Amino acid sequence: MNATMINLQINGEPHVSTPQSLPLLLESLGFNLRLIAIEYNGEILHRQFWSETTIKSGDQIEVVTIVGGG
Repeated sequence: MNATMINLQINGEPHVSTPQSLPLLLESLGFNLRLIAIEYNGEILHRQFWSETTIKSGDQIEVVTIVGGG
């Protein structure tokens, strides 16, 4: 069975994926969902909407990692 592949950008780099929820994509890329903020197609995407967001071809995702320190 061949899944439909889509093209998108993650942090400015081309990426190919299957259509899936945003959290699944981010976890598959190794991001800790508790330590990131997301810009989705030019807008900050509040965490409460992540699980209902399905990535599609042409999406642009910027992932910002939150770093603590002192």
